[in-house]
Formats: sequence, C-alpha cells, structure tokens
Amino acid sequence: MKAEAWQKKREYTEVELALALEILKDLKAGVDLNASQRAHPKPDGGGFIPKHALVSVYRQRVEAGDWEEDADLLKAIRMKPIRTLSGVTTVTVLTKYHPCPGNCIFCPQEDQLPKSYLSEEPGAKRGVENNFDPFYQVHNRIKALEAVGHPTDKIELLILGGSFSSYPRDYQEWFVRRCFDAMNEVNPDDEPDFETLTEAQQRNVNGLHRNVGLVVETRPDLVTPEELAWYRRLGVTKVQMGAQSMDDRILKLNHRGHSAQDTLDATALLRAGGFKIVLHWMPNLLGATPQSDREDFLRLWGEGAACPDELKIYPCQLLENTRLYEHWKRGNYHPYSEASLLDLIADIKPTVPRYCRINRIIRDIPSTYVVAGNKNTSLRQDIQREMQRRGTHCDCIRCREVRRTEVTGGAVALHDLVYHPANAEEHFLSFDTEEDKLAGFLRLSLPEDPSVTGMADLQGAAIIREVHVYGQSLEVGTERSGIAQHSGLGTRLLAEAERIARDNGYEKLAVIAAVGTRGYYAGRGFEMSKHYMVKTL
Repeated sequence: MKAEAWQKKREYTEVELALALEILKDLKAGVDLNASQRAHPKPDGGGFIPKHALVSVYRQRVEAGDWEEDADLLKAIRMKPIRTLSGVTTVTVLTKYHPCPGNCIFCPQEDQLPKSYLSEEPGAKRGVENNFDPFYQVHNRIKALEAVGHPTDKIELLILGGSFSSYPRDYQEWFVRRCFDAMNEVNPDDEPDFETLTEAQQRNVNGLHRNVGLVVETRPDLVTPEELAWYRRLGVTKVQMGAQSMDDRILKLNHRGHSAQDTLDATALLRAGGFKIVLHWMPNLLGATPQSDREDFLRLWGEGAACPDELKIYPCQLLENTRLYEHWKRGNYHPYSEASLLDLIADIKPTVPRYCRINRIIRDIPSTYVVAGNKNTSLRQDIQREMQRRGTHCDCIRCREVRRTEVTGGAVALHDLVYHPANAEEHFLSFDTEEDKLAGFLRLSLPEDPSVTGMADLQGAAIIREVHVYGQSLEVGTERSGIAQHSGLGTRLLAEAERIARDNGYEKLAVIAAVGTRGYYAGRGFEMSKHYMVKTL
C-alpha cells in the first residue's frame, strides 16, 4: 500500500460544506438535528447532509480557531455513539495467515486468512483491505472513527488472528510495534525500523492516541509463565482464550486439543499475572445438547472455577468448509434452531455474575455462510426481548454500565463483591448508582501464590488487574459535570484497593498498566518496575 492511501479523505462539494455549516449553526442555536437536516437538504433531491460531513466542518472550525470545543454539539453529530460509550475506543486489527496448532472440526479456513476467520466478516475485511499491514489497519481505523466524531486518544487495541502465541516472536514484536507507530502517528514514509518496540511504547506514554489496553488471542494450552513475561514485554493487558466447553468429552469429540483443566490452569496463571481474562464459550458443539450446555455453562462460575472477567458466547455455526459439515451430512450433527438457541441463552444469561461482562452473543459471520441452524445475527436483541417477556434480567457489566446516564461522584455507592476463582481471592470494587447502573469498577486480585508467574515484580504483591470508569469516552484531561469519566471515581477505587491489600498483609500493590496509562498511575504513586507498575504499601 502506498503512503498516500492512508491520507485519503472524504470529499465534499462547496454546497455540501455550506449546508453543513448552516446545520451546525442551527444546532448551536438549539434546533433539532433532524429538523435542520430536513430544512437544509442537498439540492436536486440529493438527500440529507450526512453526519460525517457535519463532523468534518465542525473540526475545521475548531482547528481554525473560529469555534471553541463543544462536547454537546459533537455528541449530537457523532455517528454510532455506542462505540465509545464504554469509556475507550476499540481498534481491531488482524494478523496474516499462520498455521494454527489446533485442529478443531468447527473452524473454517480461507486462503490467506488466519484460521476461523472469514473474508466477509467486518474485522477480517479491514485486514484484507490493508493487506494485513498493522500500521495501515490501525491508522485507517483511527481516521475513520475520527471522521464520524469519536475521540481517539484512548485506544484499546484488539489483535485478532487465532493463536497469537503460535506466531514467531519476531513477527509478534514487529506487528505490535507497527501498531504503536500508527497510534504515535509516525510518518509511514519513515524507515520502518527506526525505533525499537520499547522506544515506540515510551513515545506512546504521552502520545496523541494512547494505548490503554492491548488484547491478544491464544489457546489455553499455550499459556505458560514464560509466555506471560513475553506478553508484558509487548504491553499486553488482556488475553482472550477459546475455552469452548468445560466438558472433556465435548472437547475431545470436537478435536479441540486441550482439556477443561488446561483452561482452568491457564485462567489461574493469567489472573496471577494480573491479566484480564476473556473466555469464548460455544454451545451446540458436536455431542452437546441444550441441556448439557446449560449444565456446562454453570462450570464456568463458582468456587475454584475459571470465573472469566469477560465472556463471548459463540454458538457453533455450521459452515461448509469445515469437518463439522461432513458430520452434518452424515446425520451425526444437528444445529440448534433459532428458537432453541434463544431459549437456551435466555435461560443462562441471568445467571452471569455481576463481575463479568458478556461482550458478544454471536459471531459477526454473515448469514450467507451458515448452512443450517440459526442465521439471526441480531440474536442478542431478541434474547433481551424474551427475557423482558419472562420478567428476568441480566446483571452482567454490559447490561449495567451507565452509558448515557448522568453520574456524579456523590450519587454512587461503593460495593465490594468478593469471589474465589481458582488460586485467588478476587475483589470486584464497583461504584453503582441508585438504579444499579455501573459507573466504574476495579478488579483487585489477592493471589494465593504470586511466585507461579516467576516475575519478581509480583512477589509479595496484591495486583490490580483493571480500573475502568464508564460513560462516553472523553478526551484526556477533560472535566465534565455529571459524567463518570474524569470525576475522581478511579482515584477513589485505587484508594480502596490499597486499603484492602494493606489489611490483608501485602507489602506492595502492583498494577498491570497499559503503556498509555502509565502516566495516570505514576501520578498516583506507582513506579515502573520491569513488567508492572508497583507501589509500596
């Protein structure tokens, strides 16, 4: 890809720009957006002026010094505001093809794509369009988000592509460094190896697009203490793993290549290292029934269980270019109907603990790929309606986060939910509103044996695995009355975590800080050690 490709912007006619300016003036005067768009249509029946044109003109006016920053105006013209209502802006990138160590019967394989990914999935399409180049994937996505009004100064980088740990380490390091180069807005014409990963990370600490989270995917049987130290060198803070099932019989039938105990051991090790844990769980695998899936889901939770921080429920989907398709043709596999799947998930969703976030309930696979069974890609919304009909509700983080709700520091109460996954005591500290909406939380882990990680930073330490304050993502340093972000909730959560760690006899408190959050924690008494930021208690 040539350098000028990433500089390409939408072009607008002089008439469109003039109309966009009139609409913005209306909005500043209190006129409703839809009413103003109808009053200022494109000439000759060309339709309405789109929001991205309004954002472009707004930014031009601000950059020229004609207008002051106006958060309320930007909120009115922002496209798809839900993308940043969780407090950060997610940018997803895809690695190039590399052989997968797994041999799962349900995974498709397309030419030049990482195993299990399909070329028409939105994230995969962006990877293909950018020739899997990490720099252009990140840069183009940031520019696309900015163009529709989203803040991009706090980036959670999500690296997809199967088992990241199975890629050569020099490729992993190069890939991550080029992602940082894009977040640092390095000129793509520069020599690509002009700085090291460490130098790129250091530049990002105070960069324009700070990395506040770095997520990779792997398999439970690839998680080792040595791998944890490598993850921290890359800047990883969250790990996604395909558990798929906690039933060894089901795992074996589907040729998953690891056991339920491997998943349990991996989650315990990752938790001891302070990583956030995302598990993928798959109902409707070969050999499963709706009832066995209900029973299997319960194995994720409770005393000594995996207890993931986040969960993706990915019902197994029957795709033609898989070995599972051959089982189906022989009559050995039966996809659940949409009604059966909806009934199953509506049953289990209310049982999800308050400390977990259900990120997804179906993969973004176009229905044209699915041979038989559920083809409804909006299943989550239908499940919500079914639960409302039943009078049940879900208390997961996603269902409770404040989003657009106005929040002030005095309108929330602090709660400490204590639970005991394998080899740790967890404290889920949360600020909740009177309506039980979640304004912010902190995950504090009191490990039974910190030495299992082999990292000296964690010896004698309790560890903060995540601090997250919800609400529309705001620019760094922004203060807005009634908004959870930047209202001091994070500092109050840290103080409570310190108290709990001290009361439990820990000598120090460590935090798994993303590169772009180091400044935040440094301002609160933490100092950078080899892999973590640490504060002596």
